[in-house]
Amino acid sequence: MTDDSDFMARAIRLAEKGLYTTDPNPRVGCIIVKDNHVVGQGYHLTAGEGHAEAIAIAQAGDAAQGATAYVTLEPCSFHGRTPSCARALIEAGVNRVVAAMMDPHEKNAGAGFQILTEAGVEVSTPLLESSARLLNPGHVKRHETGLPYVRLKLAMSLDGKTALANGDSQWITGEEARRDVQKLRARSSAIVTGVQTVIDDDPNMTVRQNELDAEHSELAAARKRPVYILDPALRVNAEASVVNNPDNVLVCIPGMAADKSFNCRLLEIEGDDRKRICLRSLLQQLALENCNEVLFECGGTLGGKLIEQGLCDELVIYMAPRIMGSNARSLLNLPEIDTMGDLFDMKITDFRFIGDDIRITAVPNQTRIES
Repeated sequence: MTDDSDFMARAIRLAEKGLYTTDPNPRVGCIIVKDNHVVGQGYHLTAGEGHAEAIAIAQAGDAAQGATAYVTLEPCSFHGRTPSCARALIEAGVNRVVAAMMDPHEKNAGAGFQILTEAGVEVSTPLLESSARLLNPGHVKRHETGLPYVRLKLAMSLDGKTALANGDSQWITGEEARRDVQKLRARSSAIVTGVQTVIDDDPNMTVRQNELDAEHSELAAARKRPVYILDPALRVNAEASVVNNPDNVLVCIPGMAADKSFNCRLLEIEGDDRKRICLRSLLQQLALENCNEVLFECGGTLGGKLIEQGLCDELVIYMAPRIMGSNARSLLNLPEIDTMGDLFDMKITDFRFIGDDIRITAVPNQTRIES
């Protein structure tokens, strides 16, 4: 007999199908089971369209009566762009709901479970919660802390360099690695870069459908994903590609935007010292703009500030089999560290070859190195 964990694992795999398309909504999967057989299943694809539970209920039809629903996130209690999923499950006649985790959204946060319980539906939770949280790190963090999940992507040579002394960095890595970056962009709510990267490389930082090896690539590429360019003193060339996209945002310190005109939105964010944009304030603003996962694609100075200020949740490094020499630019610009106990300690969570390059994924380690 298949147990609850097996059905929930299947629901989690379903939810992953919306990895690049559901933003700003969470990725959710649902399976409806009766007499140990799946009678309906669904996953949320994009905001404004059917939630996972509604799709599974429609597929199950009358078979939902007396069935068990396995859902990767607490069913919503409120009517937003779509009706309440908790009430839909009740109306469908489901008599048991197994949820991987509670939804941290302040308008839900247990309210969905309460509606179900008060209607006589048995609720069982949590189950495979750690896997469910990994589906939606940004949704969870934003509603728990008021900040988005921050992912920092960097590319380097074997000797830890990210660009030549003259700023030239195209291309350190191979084509396969560059295609892999499309997935990091596609799953993100927004991309953040620094003005120096724009000056050096004139990037577009868009998701290119023909390079995105994923289901629903057309829908993912079409989703708006603004690029925020951090430019405290507005040094950027008005002809740069990235500032000629009206969906993008040019971020400066207060007072600099007066009498300036660009083809993208201007946003003033307070500065740390009137010279640099306060990164925490920026991230708080991005959270208010419903950004769940934010990808930083930038140089060593901005990347170093993220690490130094403890604002980076995940570091993704593509390492190419090349040597760039001692005069090339270092991967991160960080203050000098005097003792081993003050190292920025990271935990490697993934390590794999992407073509001829290596992709290393690491997260901050809470355990300090003792000197």
